[in-house]
Amino acid sequence: MPSRRAISWAGRLSRLFNDGGDVMEYKSIVVREKDGIGRITFNRPPVNILDIAMMKEINHALRDFQERTLKALIIDAEGKAFSAGVDVSDHTAEKVGEMIRVFHEIFTNLLKIKAPTVALVKGAALGGGCEVALFCDMVIASERAKFGQPEIKVGVLPPVAAAIFPRLIGSKKALELLLTGETIRANEAKELGLVNHVLPVENFEEEAERFITEKLASNSAVVLQLTKKAFLEGATKNYPEAIREIEDIYLNELMKTKDANEGLAAFMEKRQPVWKDE
Repeated sequence: MPSRRAISWAGRLSRLFNDGGDVMEYKSIVVREKDGIGRITFNRPPVNILDIAMMKEINHALRDFQERTLKALIIDAEGKAFSAGVDVSDHTAEKVGEMIRVFHEIFTNLLKIKAPTVALVKGAALGGGCEVALFCDMVIASERAKFGQPEIKVGVLPPVAAAIFPRLIGSKKALELLLTGETIRANEAKELGLVNHVLPVENFEEEAERFITEKLASNSAVVLQLTKKAFLEGATKNYPEAIREIEDIYLNELMKTKDANEGLAAFMEKRQPVWKDE
């Protein structure tokens, strides 16, 4: 069961998840959906250490959200840290194989989420917690948030960060962060392009909610998903191949949706569109 405190905190965080939303019960996470917005809240305070059992729950929730029509999927955390990383005890010889498999499955499942994914990071995101946050499509951080991959200090390395950091910030700084285990503050992470927005701690929840409701959830779910699909084609393929795939998405998927036609009609008729999310 999620803690009473976690449900209360999640309710304060966003009006999106007041009474009426679906709540799915797990031991180490709180999972909710309301008005097309899904949310996975890490619920092992104070620092949300990711053990194998918790990661299996995250994967179960992600697989479930893959089957739903969402405008966005939010990942956030109860407690003082987003996550201090994977449980060190799960790195032992008898557990490490399963740990790596289950942990890396999180990122495979995140890739299959059609909607934009947004990490809300109020405290520290370190090790595996940093990898989960930065793998999301967008990151909104508070001024007190910090990010780092300290694995090298305990004699290991972060496989996901090694794969994605060079793509996110370039090889020089990426290698420096991996080799030193240095922790950086939210503003530096924003300057590097790892974080989209840095918000004051005092009104972090309200400002994060405003971004999600006004900037994301105000748009069509199906168009959000197809835009993300087109972006991923552009990000992973050379231009000639990417533009062919994106043209196909535009002509054979987007223009066949009700919302694309509604949006264009609303613009010409000088009115607000009424999305059907289909």
